[in-house]
Amino acid sequence: MEIKTDFLIIGSGIAGLSFALKVAPFGSVAIVTKKNKLESSTNYAQGGIAAVMSSEDSFEEHIKDTLIAGDGLCHEEVVKMVVEEGPARIEELINWGVPFTHKRKGNKKEFDLGKEGGHSKRRIIHAKDFTGQEVERILVDKVEKDPRIKIFEHHIAIDLITQSKFAEEKATDKKDACWGAYVFDIEKGVVHTFLAQITLLASGGVGKVYLYTSNPDIATGDGIAMAYRAGARIANVEFIQFHPTCLYHPEAKNFLISEALRGEGGILKLMSGTPFMEKYHPLKDLAPRDIVARSIDLELKKSGEEYVLLDISHKDSGFIKKRFPNIYKKCLEFGYDITKVPLPVVPAAHYVCGGVVTDRQGETDISRLYACGETACTGLHGANRLASNSLLEALVYAHRAARKAIEEIKGARTEFSRIPSWNPGGAVDSDESVVVSHNWDEIRRLMWNYVGIVVSNKLLDRAQRRIALLQEEIKEYYWDFIVTRDLIELRNIAVVAELIIRCAQQRKESRGLHYNIDFPYKDDEHEKKDTIITQGELTNP
Repeated sequence: MEIKTDFLIIGSGIAGLSFALKVAPFGSVAIVTKKNKLESSTNYAQGGIAAVMSSEDSFEEHIKDTLIAGDGLCHEEVVKMVVEEGPARIEELINWGVPFTHKRKGNKKEFDLGKEGGHSKRRIIHAKDFTGQEVERILVDKVEKDPRIKIFEHHIAIDLITQSKFAEEKATDKKDACWGAYVFDIEKGVVHTFLAQITLLASGGVGKVYLYTSNPDIATGDGIAMAYRAGARIANVEFIQFHPTCLYHPEAKNFLISEALRGEGGILKLMSGTPFMEKYHPLKDLAPRDIVARSIDLELKKSGEEYVLLDISHKDSGFIKKRFPNIYKKCLEFGYDITKVPLPVVPAAHYVCGGVVTDRQGETDISRLYACGETACTGLHGANRLASNSLLEALVYAHRAARKAIEEIKGARTEFSRIPSWNPGGAVDSDESVVVSHNWDEIRRLMWNYVGIVVSNKLLDRAQRRIALLQEEIKEYYWDFIVTRDLIELRNIAVVAELIIRCAQQRKESRGLHYNIDFPYKDDEHEKKDTIITQGELTNP
């Protein structure tokens, strides 16, 4: 089936939904999402949104904290722009009905601002400890009430449709133009052709490339993989942020313990009960995430233990229950009362600071293709994301991308040439699905063991050789058999895994989230730059 729309949005998190609401008055909108509309990384964001919302804070200090965390690779003009435009986007969420938590100060009611690692001031505006869930709920409700927006649940994009594939004439302003995407209807098992004037990639991150992750199952790097195959540049994906504190429990599925817990006094301890972060950073438990994750990794390797402890039981129990109701309730389900006992925690893949290269309007190298949120590399995060800057970035860039996309669609509309329907060729139904599950598991274990918190040249070379063989197998399987969701995601995580490996091999230093024992120091003279991968540099994408 062919579906024509003005705006095609791939992903239903904060970036995609806020973009949809802003462009809907100017054309029809289709949102493609892999599961149900509420399943996104936004929904799992507990801590909040970093923004200057207090007279005791300033743009200058927020900018400074972001630059320090980014370890020399932030694009300063982007940091300034995002920080200064942040409060207006927060006010927009408030006007839309997001119930941010307040407190009383004398006779005044003001925002209850949290503090997290790397921040010099309290500036995390939150809705208790399930901010993302509340933002997602409000945005989904508004989207559902807008008749101009249609959500296609249980649909997964396979590949972007670009002008160079189907037209003799080439785009003149950029090397190519995007005309939409081929999209697989998971429940019906058919592929639809979505043709769009504007396409936004807002499909989230890459956490499922790793064995242990705080991300939802949908985080398979689809937007990054599709953009790479279409010819867009990918940058800085070697900077994978491992969240230091995910609950270690066989049934918890790596439930994230918000950094705000440490921000409010939580202490990391060894199994003996001894605090250890003072050995690694002057900020102790409030050190930037990369240092905390690396410190935990080092302590676990030294001790042979499987986890460390995160203890906030010394704080008032009433305060804990009020500030962290969701974490308190969830941990109780697994047998831990955080007001009385410490939690077992381990690092897990959490956020990728790189992605599809965009300009300050969210535009990619490909005309009419935009990227926002974790899928994009805007230059804000540099080598390490400052806590709670991600939702801020998504809001600011979705707003800017929407504004530019509206201008673009007003200027000229594409009259599509005849775009052929999806052609499966000689593909047949697979009777070898074990190949998909085996390769999926092998890639995730390979990345965890060889391309994790600490890497070496030898490990990266081994990983690159193995991923090349896996790419060959997956390519052959992809063209022989009819597509399924699992196969589409396997193809994408293989591409993203190799992108991460290649970027890590290119960076001959240790900076931010990237730590290579063969290059343990920063090299500002030669390596203070973005790592960029362009089409054709991978094995068999």
